[in-house]
Amino acid sequence: MSFEIKLPLFEGPFDLLLFFIERDELDIHDIPIHTITADFLKYLYELEQMNIEVASEFILVAATLMRIKAKMLLPRPVLNEAGEEVDPREELVKHLLEYKKYKSVIQELVMLEEERAQKHDRGNLIEEIRKLAETNNVEAELQDIDLYKLLKVFERVTQKFADKQKVKPHAVVQYPYTVEGQKAYLCKLVSEKEHISFISIIQENPQKIAVIFNFLAVLELLQLSEIRIRIGEGFNNFWISHHEV
Repeated sequence: MSFEIKLPLFEGPFDLLLFFIERDELDIHDIPIHTITADFLKYLYELEQMNIEVASEFILVAATLMRIKAKMLLPRPVLNEAGEEVDPREELVKHLLEYKKYKSVIQELVMLEEERAQKHDRGNLIEEIRKLAETNNVEAELQDIDLYKLLKVFERVTQKFADKQKVKPHAVVQYPYTVEGQKAYLCKLVSEKEHISFISIIQENPQKIAVIFNFLAVLELLQLSEIRIRIGEGFNNFWISHHEV
């Protein structure tokens, strides 16, 4: 019977090193290089046993750990220009601290990314213009321009101008008539003559809107009993006269 072992995968070698440090509660400034190197190599060995390809960066860090371990075993320490002993782990610690600092903001960046993904782009004007230029290939058109194309463009422009001239503008005209004004006008006509036909009123001002206002004035005067009407012959006309009390 065979057992399948599943190991957690880490994003990089420093992620794995930080895992070991946090798991064993080690001091990152005083890393027990022997222990952490053994854990790191064991992890790589288990990956190889599972036929998982080990990234070159993991192999590079493994070699770095082994080099640091070898330096710490040497009896002769390395000194800097000031004559002080140089800790072989110093550069590794510096990279781990830098990686830990960036890793601490990853979650915040992920949240910002999710928040940003829920928003709609307002659009980038420069980018949109660039895409339009690429789509229309303006430069290529200018390179191939000739007299025929210029005449076609001129024809389209003049046609658009002619079409715009044909469109009649919508104008709102205020009519110079009111029902009250036409009532006074009709009363004046009736007072000057004994009776007057509605056809003669139409003939005097044949505009449709004037006919409508005059007819409305006649109806109101009838309702107020200020005039009376008499149907003419053929029922195509009527006569307007004063209402006799």
